[in-house]
Amino acid sequence: MRTQSEGGKIFGFPLRGFGLFSGLMLAVSSAFFTFFATTTLAIFALLAWNLFGHHAVSYADSYRYVGFPAGLLVLIVALPTFAVLWVRAKLRR
Repeated sequence: MRTQSEGGKIFGFPLRGFGLFSGLMLAVSSAFFTFFATTTLAIFALLAWNLFGHHAVSYADSYRYVGFPAGLLVLIVALPTFAVLWVRAKLRR
């Protein structure tokens, strides 16, 4: 039986046991996924906007104004979060 002292979980992922490299990889992959997911949604939204509204908005705007800022925001939040988890794990050992 597991005790609470082993660490908690968020969405099934253990909060303890992340090394520096795995924390960096999780932060970068989170930003990467966010970039592509928001860009995909923005492209489909622009597609609908251009088709139904007879507009001519460039699809490059979805990368510039939606995907890149969202990915950058997630990276800015995720890097310190995983760094704090790594430092906590080092201090508890």
